[in-house]
Amino acid sequence: MRSPFCLHGPVRHLHSAYDDVRRRGWELVVGIEVHAQIKSRAKLFSNSWTSTYDELANTHVDAFDAAFPGSLPRLNSSCVDLAIRTALGLNARIRRRSAFDRKHYFYSDLTSGYQITQNYAPLATSGYVHLKKSNIDVRIKQIQLEQDTAKTTLEQRAGYSVIDLNRAGTGLMEIVSEPDIRSPEQAAEYIRTLQELLRAVGSCDGHMEQGSLRCDVNVSVNRPGESLGTRCEIKNLNSVKSAMLAITSETQRHVELLERGQHVFQETRGFSEAKAQTYSLRSKEDAPDYMYMPDPNLPPLLIDDAYVQRILEQLPELPEQTRTRLRLRGLNDVDIDIMMSMDSIMEIGFDGKTGSKIVSYFDRVSQYRDPTVVAKWITQRLCKELVARGLTATNNPVTAERMGELIDMVQDGKITHGSGRRLLKYMLDSPSAKPPSLIATELSLIALPIDDEALEEMCAEAIARMPEEVQSYKRGRVKVVDRLVGHVMKNSRGTANARAVAERFAAMLSK
Repeated sequence: MRSPFCLHGPVRHLHSAYDDVRRRGWELVVGIEVHAQIKSRAKLFSNSWTSTYDELANTHVDAFDAAFPGSLPRLNSSCVDLAIRTALGLNARIRRRSAFDRKHYFYSDLTSGYQITQNYAPLATSGYVHLKKSNIDVRIKQIQLEQDTAKTTLEQRAGYSVIDLNRAGTGLMEIVSEPDIRSPEQAAEYIRTLQELLRAVGSCDGHMEQGSLRCDVNVSVNRPGESLGTRCEIKNLNSVKSAMLAITSETQRHVELLERGQHVFQETRGFSEAKAQTYSLRSKEDAPDYMYMPDPNLPPLLIDDAYVQRILEQLPELPEQTRTRLRLRGLNDVDIDIMMSMDSIMEIGFDGKTGSKIVSYFDRVSQYRDPTVVAKWITQRLCKELVARGLTATNNPVTAERMGELIDMVQDGKITHGSGRRLLKYMLDSPSAKPPSLIATELSLIALPIDDEALEEMCAEAIARMPEEVQSYKRGRVKVVDRLVGHVMKNSRGTANARAVAERFAAMLSK
């Protein structure tokens, strides 16, 4: 059975359905609420450590997380620092006075019966995110601090659910956009742009598949020029692809209802990845349903200008600033996008200066070298080999200095490109303090001189071994020389200069 996410299966069908909706004269309106887990060692209101994705259940819990009577919250200032860092990166206005509210609802994953959040007086408001490909600004309505709930897992065979309190109380930033998004593609670009920025400023690792970044999307449709339609919220989308599919599916559902003369009811919906369809969870609640009230145990959060200025001065280079700087160094947009996306592929992040560890590594290697050459080596060779070995820029055994020396050896003709790739693999598999030049000598990777007698003998041996190719070459099929060159390159273990070998063959065969 074909996967629902296969490009040639339901994914293509849903995108064609969305295009059909546009052709039929409907306009899509989307707003997104992103819940980003703050990259803090401790939780938002307790002394318990923040758990990682795969830790043993209920091992990171203290009395407040479990809602023991008499336990009181204590705000983690590190979470505030990182949230302000995010707000500055999103061009938002930091409120000098914000406050915490209790959002009441009763569910098994909320032990206290309420969630501490900032609904009425959030930390920051009025920001925006610029989407480069779509060339639009998506406004940020507000950024608020709140605590995460516990994790509920349904034991299908046993017929009951189990609760893991490791996540309970973990610090979250809820980033609420205005309804400025008009297509699934724009929604995907918005999420990816936000992921990139959060990683750059170091406030969230952005791993949707591990739950550290989750999205709720609000979808409505209307005829162009008419008032906005009834919105439905789709909860807990944990990948960009799921968000696109959910939006497309929900859009089609709304249009079909409206064209049949039926009403769209405001409700909260889930999304089935297997069926690529949304389904009803409950009627949509508004603020009165949650019985918001000021939290009596937490005073207002007061922030002065000096505090914000200090964080602003520590803010690393933001993604768009990095892109502009790399363009000025001669890199094209393709190389820049590959390099900027490596952080998410390799699960790495903030380094305190450029925001991206890969870009920081590139800056060190390319300081006295051709930036375009260095970019190719890092993106097309080094990162590929790191990913294959489960390594990241953090535990990369090849330092920037040694990487630079390896590139210099290739550029100076001391080793061939093929030998350079072999040398890089060896340095990753067998880390040592030896310089690349010494390792290349020990592995017999030093390039053969163009006028070397051994090279002449290898060419003569190839001509003797491959008479059919020689005759084809003499009949005018000059491209067949590539087979002769390949034979020599194999025998020389990649240490021969391919261009010099081809020239040598041309001279020998012309006699």
